[in-house]
Amino acid sequence: MTDSKRPYHKPTKFPGFKFDDMHGAEDPATTSRVAHETAAALLERVRRHPDPEIVSRLVAYTDDNGIDAIAELWSRAAAHSLPGALWRIYLIRLAIKEDPHATSLQFQRGTEVLQSIDEVVAGAETPTGPNEIIELADRILRGVFEGDFAVALDRAAAFCRVSAAGCTSLADDADHTEPERASLLTRRALRFSQFASELTTAARLWRDDSLE
Repeated sequence: MTDSKRPYHKPTKFPGFKFDDMHGAEDPATTSRVAHETAAALLERVRRHPDPEIVSRLVAYTDDNGIDAIAELWSRAAAHSLPGALWRIYLIRLAIKEDPHATSLQFQRGTEVLQSIDEVVAGAETPTGPNEIIELADRILRGVFEGDFAVALDRAAAFCRVSAAGCTSLADDADHTEPERASLLTRRALRFSQFASELTTAARLWRDDSLE
């Protein structure tokens, strides 16, 4: 990718609204060989020898280097693939880190309106403020490299389901007084729902030893 076509430059500031506009490839055929090889090699190497310092650097990688290197590797990968799943977890963490107040509000509202075990599966502290939501994002990503990979995907999916419910509820509140904000929250709810479905499928495929 040439500099003229590169959408981001290091270090990347990641506005929260970019979460709503990021897209992976819909057709698995567009997933490149490099995406699969780098994702598989990284995960295998780190999970085989999960050095705490290396894991910490990987968790915080985008804080120091921006999103563009990861985006070039994995953003075009199919949703139900290893690089596609890793891309989505990094993207969720970036959205949280950029605006922890908004994401914690969305998550907290979701816990109030959603009658499910997703809050427990996600594993956030209660009540969930900005600090707690950042800690949750880091724990989920750390679990990708240190714990059960499928569990990390399930936790991320649960976070997305709770957040989607929160965004929908907040959008309903803002519908008459702040229609633009309501529209943004509705789009974000749809994206969270989409990510939840994709990550749940990725977790199932990993357990079946068929996530490639």
